[in-house]
Amino acid sequence: MTATSSHPQARQALRLPCDFALITVAIDAVMVLVNMTLQLWPDSPNAEQLRSAYALPGVWVPMVFSIGMAWVLAAALAWSHGRNALEKRGVDSVARLPQPRVRYGAAYVVVLLLNFYALSPLLYDLQLLFMPGGRLHESLGDTSMRAAMPVFMFLQSVAQLIVLVLGVWGAAWFALRAGRADASGMRSDDVPAASSPRRAVALVGASVFASLQMWSGAALSRWSSVSQGLDGAGLLVAWVVPPLAAFALAFWGGWLGATAGLSRVRPFRAVAASVLAFALVQIGCIAIALAWLALAVWLHGFNSAGSLVGFALALVLVYTLLAVLLTRAATRGFYRRYL
Repeated sequence: MTATSSHPQARQALRLPCDFALITVAIDAVMVLVNMTLQLWPDSPNAEQLRSAYALPGVWVPMVFSIGMAWVLAAALAWSHGRNALEKRGVDSVARLPQPRVRYGAAYVVVLLLNFYALSPLLYDLQLLFMPGGRLHESLGDTSMRAAMPVFMFLQSVAQLIVLVLGVWGAAWFALRAGRADASGMRSDDVPAASSPRRAVALVGASVFASLQMWSGAALSRWSSVSQGLDGAGLLVAWVVPPLAAFALAFWGGWLGATAGLSRVRPFRAVAASVLAFALVQIGCIAIALAWLALAVWLHGFNSAGSLVGFALALVLVYTLLAVLLTRAATRGFYRRYL
């Protein structure tokens, strides 16, 4: 910690990553609250129908956890943008930025308004084309529609994820772009290290990994009927346990991969390592599951409930091992030059 970092403006600059994350979640929460209030207001159209729908566990449980996924991912990315600015540009340069929190909040509000009132209605109108009675349904027929609808729903989830990532990036770019050329102050080598860079790397990576895991579950739940037979408690368990387990496993892998000698967070390397590890884990689990199923069918091995339970437990074990080992390997690979 240098003497410069004790200056009030420097201390405010060091709090910028956490402030970005808190502002992101606060604006998201206010926007969701306002949107829900407008939808459920007694005088609004379809309010009673929406209240009845939201009261169903099969509706509100996935919705709540989808919103939570977006908040965690957006907060992790916002924190990463703030910390990356400190490490790349220096504390003094960031401290001289004109009202970065206000600029970030204003830009993020604009992004959310565009998402709520421009992109979401557009995606809903496109979704209506695939519904029974829609234009595509009339031209393609039932068989083609059953194949096209899941693809569209998945692409819709991908589009929303991309908008979330680009929205945080755009707001951070607008907040941090002023004074970019002013690099006469502290350089990245003079930036005080985080209290625990290793823990910060593991937390960022685990947050992104768990968010992606929850996002994939939300994407699948839009067209899959796997959870339709579950009651409220079962749905809660099905939505709570996987992201928490994914977070714990990714944190463990990131902690092992970062090692204790890490001196800088380099947050976007943690994000890249987490995304790579998540993709490899999914590919590995799918490949192993398909190979196991093919072998079981060939050997007639799924003739009892016990064999199905054994298959599920084995898949959980495979996921556990892959999540820890691949996250560790990806983190170590991305941070090799900084160890």
